[in-house]
Amino acid sequence: MPKANPRHPKFPIPGGPELRAKGWRQEALLRLLENVLSVGEDPDNLVVYAALGKAARNWAAHRGIVKALIEMEEDQTLLIQSGKPIGLVKTHAKAPLVIMANCNIVGQWAKAEVFYELQRKGLICWGGLTAGAWQYIGSQGVIQGTYEIFMRIAERRFGGDLHGRFVLTAGLGGMGGAQPLAGRMAGAAILCIDIDPERARKRQQIGYLQEIAPDLDSALAMIDAAVREKRALSVGLVGNAAEIYPEIARRGILPDVVTDQTSAHDLVYGYVPKGMSVDQVKGLRDDGQGQLMAASRASIVEHVTAMLEFQKRGAEVFDNGNLIRTQAREGGVANAFDIPIFTEAYLRPLFARAIGPFRWMALSGEESDIARIDDLLLEMFPDNKIITNWIRLAREHIPFEGLPARIAWLGHGERTALARRVNELVANGEINGPVAFSRDHLDAGAMAHPNIMTERMKDGSDAIADWPLLDAMMLCSSMADLVVVHSGGGGYAGYMTSCGVTVVADGSEAADERLDHALTNDTALGVMRYADAGYDEALDEVAKKDVPYIRLG
Repeated sequence: MPKANPRHPKFPIPGGPELRAKGWRQEALLRLLENVLSVGEDPDNLVVYAALGKAARNWAAHRGIVKALIEMEEDQTLLIQSGKPIGLVKTHAKAPLVIMANCNIVGQWAKAEVFYELQRKGLICWGGLTAGAWQYIGSQGVIQGTYEIFMRIAERRFGGDLHGRFVLTAGLGGMGGAQPLAGRMAGAAILCIDIDPERARKRQQIGYLQEIAPDLDSALAMIDAAVREKRALSVGLVGNAAEIYPEIARRGILPDVVTDQTSAHDLVYGYVPKGMSVDQVKGLRDDGQGQLMAASRASIVEHVTAMLEFQKRGAEVFDNGNLIRTQAREGGVANAFDIPIFTEAYLRPLFARAIGPFRWMALSGEESDIARIDDLLLEMFPDNKIITNWIRLAREHIPFEGLPARIAWLGHGERTALARRVNELVANGEINGPVAFSRDHLDAGAMAHPNIMTERMKDGSDAIADWPLLDAMMLCSSMADLVVVHSGGGGYAGYMTSCGVTVVADGSEAADERLDHALTNDTALGVMRYADAGYDEALDEVAKKDVPYIRLG
């Protein structure tokens, strides 16, 4: 039976042994659709995160998707175009159940204003990354990546941890909401700013944020005390980062680490300019888009200028993937890209080995299933320090949202081995129900984004989008249950293309085959992508793990 959801009472958390669909594969995808709304930012409007990232185009489309998932046979495939079900075609039992293409606009037309007009006409919606592919698991979905960034900074700059260090950031939405807990887990005193008091309250209610300060002076005093005591602490502050960052700089206070995860990618539906309230911005979204975009960009100029000032004074400053540098440069900040992107600065050696944000969801709804898989991870990978450290921290600090789920940065071969062992546990009844395996779209072979994932690639291949397209076609050939190709919407329009995948471990031999082919080939392509770009780590992975990369010459 579904469980009550105190945060969104109209959107219960799925679970239980009863099936509504004709098989667990279909039921699994239905539950994942329900889950992203149960943990979403604005489920009444189908928005999961990032201001515009939607689970379906509209409620009629949602009803159509649900009906199709319940009624479809295992030898059919549901086609979804930008959040709208288009057809249910006859394929075969080894074909994907769902194939999606969301928000893909022809190159010269892939601009924010074109997207907004198509959205207004009801012809398109943006799926974010994991929102429209029904793979979002709440703030936990990005928390390990955020934690690993902080730990790489700690190793590089601060002797291995962030105790006694001040981290300044902003954004407490569906992505940024992971920051306060990740910072605290890394030992920092972290100050997180957001213009929306409801977001701050939500993060505090679910255990991701400890304190909400009444004003800047109080927030800085709390941070200062924690720094002096070398005590981990997360503090939220309701306000506008474009005002607060410059004020902190004006006072001569220098944070140790500075970043930002506001919705700067979208100047209309995401970022809130200084001097405006959230309600004022909502009132301008239909008829005042030009005014709103200009005001947002002007605020971002001040926001990023302050970040550059912190960098000049010696802080570790990085872009967390929200296009804020791009918006600032377009607003006239010529040196905005002096701020490095997190992927290149801290995580690329991991991605070159296809180590990235793998995730799984317990479709039973039982937390004990995740606990058993945690145990399995520790059994299988005792020498993997990233995994053993993370599972210990996750068990202690991370509350579940929606379906119980876990994320862990596993690489080529590791993902397949774990998933197939879990499939065995499902088969022999050691866990209560099937498990869905997925990953973030920000993965080794799955994304082309020249300002985030593929910025400054060694061979200059930053903007080549062949890789996620190859990934999607390969995953269809590899029997994955759901395959999606997303491109950017809103302010991300024209900046990115990505591929997502979900495979269900239902305990069957057929599931074992799907998991083996899809997960192995997915990470193999990631290694090939970086090997082809000339990264030594990827070439080493090719040699050590017999990745079938064709090296010319």
